[in-house]
Amino acid sequence: MTTFGSINKIEFEGRHSRNPLAFKYYNPQEVVAGKTMEEHLRFAISYWHTFTGEGSDPFGGKTAIRAWDHYTGLDLAKARVEASFEFYEKLDVPFFCFHDRDIAPEGNTLQETNKNLDVIVSMIKDYMKTSKTKLLWNTANMFSNARFTHGAGTTCNADVYAYVGAQLKKSLEVGKELGAQNYVFWGGREGYETLLNTDMELELDNLAKLYHMAIQYAKEIGFDAQFLIEPKPKEPTKHQYDFDAATTIAFLQKYGLKDYFKLNLEANHATLAGHTFEHECRVARINGMLGSLDANQGDLLLGWDTDEFPQDLYSTTLTMYEVLQNGGLDRGGVNFDAKVRRGSFEPEDLFYAHVAGMDAYAKGLKVAAKLIEDRALEDFIANRYRSFREGIGAEVVAGKATLQSLEQYALNNPTIKNESGRLELLRATINQYILGDL
Repeated sequence: MTTFGSINKIEFEGRHSRNPLAFKYYNPQEVVAGKTMEEHLRFAISYWHTFTGEGSDPFGGKTAIRAWDHYTGLDLAKARVEASFEFYEKLDVPFFCFHDRDIAPEGNTLQETNKNLDVIVSMIKDYMKTSKTKLLWNTANMFSNARFTHGAGTTCNADVYAYVGAQLKKSLEVGKELGAQNYVFWGGREGYETLLNTDMELELDNLAKLYHMAIQYAKEIGFDAQFLIEPKPKEPTKHQYDFDAATTIAFLQKYGLKDYFKLNLEANHATLAGHTFEHECRVARINGMLGSLDANQGDLLLGWDTDEFPQDLYSTTLTMYEVLQNGGLDRGGVNFDAKVRRGSFEPEDLFYAHVAGMDAYAKGLKVAAKLIEDRALEDFIANRYRSFREGIGAEVVAGKATLQSLEQYALNNPTIKNESGRLELLRATINQYILGDL
């Protein structure tokens, strides 16, 4: 029995296809900048939005119609596993991602919860034996249950902290068993509402200790996944500790963790932090910390994490520009941390959404590769900063300048002439590349 029986495998049909269930730009085996699209993009499906999401929002409950709706408990979890691998096969994606509580229900005790997890992990492992789809990353849900009201790794309650350690230990073991290429830490409730009742220093110290414990245990069990931290500025707490890429990198540097972690960056989190996605990617890239992407977009008219499927070609182009300049994502990938809209409640909407997102990133990849090949931005930027390749500018770059030498130069150079940044010209140029006119 199939869950999505009416949907055939999604094929590439090209940009002129009118088939909504066909790729227009994503051709997995097409070579772009020396690698296939599949190798560049390393697409992944998020288990939580795709198979456990119900279309609910703060003002209303479930709208999604799913074939597994009549199941409960472990039977529901098993039905979702079966549906998920059918979905991966029909989209021909290489990876998926999950939280521990996405795939198996919590029990009344930690022992029962772990037993449930073992059952489903064994089932997933069996499916993976005959599937091309592998685990890009897994993580632990340390934010949904009421025990995490005051945080997880940053909790004020040592009993909760101990539970967090136990849950993390099990999650690392699951990652190893399923061959996860990465492991993500997302501090869903690692933050605070007010300083009036918060020992910030202790909370940050304890969070760092938890990360060091994870590094040590991963070494002990031979789990060689790349560790990733996912920044987010707000929601659910007012002040999230991993606010953005720069804040997270500073935390990792302070606590001696930078050599063990990279960043998993999400587009909607970037906009909530007041940044563009490409800004966050650039900050991570120039610090050697760009690890993986959560692909989505937010609604700029709404002030929360809407997790829409990415279709903004300008954003996907500039994001893939950073990825290509980074030399790729190595063990990371492009995970669709995105959900269909509440009104898109039929099963086929899951396919329409992923096709749109995969095409948007494929188009962005091709445009970014052409921009780099033509040096459309690089030559302009190099010319803009040419004054730092000679004279006093070269001395600054070489570290030879002093305040005295800068003063002497300025005294002898009374005329300063700036040049236009040509922002409008550059945006028009990118539009031409996106439209295929260049």
